[in-house]
Amino acid sequence: MKRFARGQTLFIEGDRSARVFMIERGSAIVFCTVPAGRDVVLAVRGPGDVLGDLSALDDGPRFATAVALDEVEAVVAPPSSLVRSLDDVDAVKDLVQTLVDRLREADRRRLEFATRDTLGRVATRLLELAGRFGVSTPEGTVVDLPISQDQLASWCAASRESTVKALGTLRGLGCIATSRRRFVVLDSEALSRYAGDSS
Repeated sequence: MKRFARGQTLFIEGDRSARVFMIERGSAIVFCTVPAGRDVVLAVRGPGDVLGDLSALDDGPRFATAVALDEVEAVVAPPSSLVRSLDDVDAVKDLVQTLVDRLREADRRRLEFATRDTLGRVATRLLELAGRFGVSTPEGTVVDLPISQDQLASWCAASRESTVKALGTLRGLGCIATSRRRFVVLDSEALSRYAGDSS
């Protein structure tokens, strides 16, 4: 088990190291850097997620960078461990399911970008974070995750300005409450409607 402090890099885009990371606790943000120098957020991963598996399988360079959003505990293994696990039928099924889930996620993202405006995409990402990392309280579902507005905007494929405006709209509608790198889903049904009906 290895610990990574908040802000510490797990691996870097273009790196040839093929170590595999299984997150046990905490969360990590995964992003690519485009030629213009801007970071494009691909995903936020948490407990149970495996990172670095594709590089371990094809021996290619890392496609993205992963950075700890908060303190992360992860099992770090050499690529040979993943390759050896392919002799186990259950492990193969788990790996195939992971890859299928990522393909579905990628397809959903493409559909979102084609059919939803910024408000809908922001609402969708907030619901995703609440479902994965939220804690139920009398106030609502609290997500205490240090994602900046710039990172959220990148993840939504939107400008920072339009993302801030969408957050303000959702606050005004009583769907969410926000504070510094923390938000509360106050009305999940309403947030779901904006996530699904903002095409």
